[in-house]
Amino acid sequence: MGLLALTATGVCSMLGASINVVPFMIQRNVPGIGPYVLPAFAFAAIPALFAALAYGILASAMPRAGGSYIYASRGLNPYLGFVASFSQWFGLSIVIGVIAYVTVPFIRDVTMSLGWENISNGLEIGWIRVTIALALIWSFIAINIRGIKSYERILLPMMFLMFALGGIVIVSALMYDSTDFLTGLQEKTGRTFEPIKNIDFDWRIFLSAAALLFSSFIGFDSIAQAGGEAKNPTKSLPRAILLAIFGVGLFYFLFASAVYHIVPWSFVAEEAMTKDISAPGLLSYVLPSGLGIAILAGAAIALINDLPAMLLSVSRLMFAWAKDGIFPKSISKIHPKNHTPHIALIVAGAMASIGILGSHFAGDFFLGIDIMVTSMMVNFLLMCITLVTIKKVNPAMAKQISVLKNRTLQLWIAWLGIITLSAFLGIHTYKDLTSETTAWYFHSTPIWLIVMGLASLLFAYYWNKLKKHNNNINELFLELPEE
Repeated sequence: MGLLALTATGVCSMLGASINVVPFMIQRNVPGIGPYVLPAFAFAAIPALFAALAYGILASAMPRAGGSYIYASRGLNPYLGFVASFSQWFGLSIVIGVIAYVTVPFIRDVTMSLGWENISNGLEIGWIRVTIALALIWSFIAINIRGIKSYERILLPMMFLMFALGGIVIVSALMYDSTDFLTGLQEKTGRTFEPIKNIDFDWRIFLSAAALLFSSFIGFDSIAQAGGEAKNPTKSLPRAILLAIFGVGLFYFLFASAVYHIVPWSFVAEEAMTKDISAPGLLSYVLPSGLGIAILAGAAIALINDLPAMLLSVSRLMFAWAKDGIFPKSISKIHPKNHTPHIALIVAGAMASIGILGSHFAGDFFLGIDIMVTSMMVNFLLMCITLVTIKKVNPAMAKQISVLKNRTLQLWIAWLGIITLSAFLGIHTYKDLTSETTAWYFHSTPIWLIVMGLASLLFAYYWNKLKKHNNNINELFLELPEE
């Protein structure tokens, strides 16, 4: 893959539910955030930026498939490398299922806007929704198995179309404001609404919202997992990571700003308390029907576009574990014709399917997002710690770093990342453990701890097997796997 395809992998992993749903449904998940969503969005970008820089620096020295696992296992500790990457794998696998499940209502809204009522009503039926979500997952598994060329042919056109259709929202902010929205609301529904101008700022609510909005910046790490398939990886991987996070971050902010410019935040908060809402649904009161359909289509494409890039990411993590011998060797099998890790992709599809079923029976997709946020904060935190330790643990690999070579600068990036990510993880965990739910398993923290405990037992089993057959196991994990 060249720079464009690598950047598209990160972009398409980041854009989706994060832009069309999370900035608005957060009014339900973090009540009281009100008009402070955009500042919380900007604040959430800070730890993500430090994590992206740490990823980029480490990628320049260790360009291999399974990025985060390779970085931490070679620059920190093999077990912590497995923890970082298994946490990432678990979070992303679940959220792949969540995205596939959430995509169906967007498709339903498109058919409803086109007047296809029978199809729209059919998409409301539970088993049909689950079936379509599963079909999306397994279609993209098949595309990934066919190879990188098939992957690029699907990903790149969808990315450009996604930006074009999403750009309609940004341009709309130049043409409409909240007065137009309130007029349109009354004309279309007969409903009047009196916006609330402001509410008191609360740091606890603000930080809780920022910790959740951090999920919007997760996805650039997918680029690192494709290190074994990148052209000139020592340069292209860091560039693609930084292009993805800066480009998507700017697009996020412009998009969310546009929606909140047109739709009063108090209306968004009131609607979120009673039903699932999205950017296209909110703007449907003011935009012409043709533009509304285009925005809905763009949202559906953005969600669908998450799937192939994320599936590529989680499959390469499993492939890297299997190559190192800490996962079943069968996972590392390569398709004889397409040269892709087809077994790893199939297992990734099975895990994502569990995510779909979990979303359906839990009745709230935010549980999946909470699990992903916990998982990825741990992953990013360990990447920043790896940047601190790599020079001592693996000086030979540290010398291979080819971007931001100044050690003082590296340490500033790493420690600022550790401090901010630790704070965000603490806030997110506290919010999760103190929130009211109907059962303990609707809290993401205990679910994550149970899964990581089981993963640790799996690692211990395969690590002991490796030790029996290799007396120099520590030296083995100081070298990069073969390309």
